Amino acid sequence: MKDLGQPSSYVALQERVPVYSSDGKELGEIEHVLADPDLDVFDGIVLDKSVLPGGRFVDASQVEAIYERGVVLRVDAAEAEGLPEPSASPGEIEVGPDDMVKDDWHDKLRRAWDRISGKD
Repeated sequence: MKDLGQPSSYVALQERVPVYSSDGKELGEIEHVLADPDLDVFDGIVLDKSVLPGGRFVDASQVEAIYERGVVLRVDAAEAEGLPEPSASPGEIEVGPDDMVKDDWHDKLRRAWDRISGKD
């Protein structure tokens, strides 16, 4: 493994930074960093595995260290082949008014309160 530089943060990670397994083999490059910097949450990376077919998702818990010029994973090269393909986040959904469950009792109480309080 070549010199990866100083320890760094997910916030500074750039695309095309090489990613290495725990046993020192280059697995590919960062395609995308999954994070919410506003909440300081690092979810993981999407690995463009030129060495292995297709992109792979690497969870934040599988990242051992982030450096200026590279990332080292907690998994070895053999385990890296079993990393899942990236997919849409099941935790992210959009909810609209049509998705709400109708609650007649709650609606009646809300209308009554609005009348009593003068909002209606």
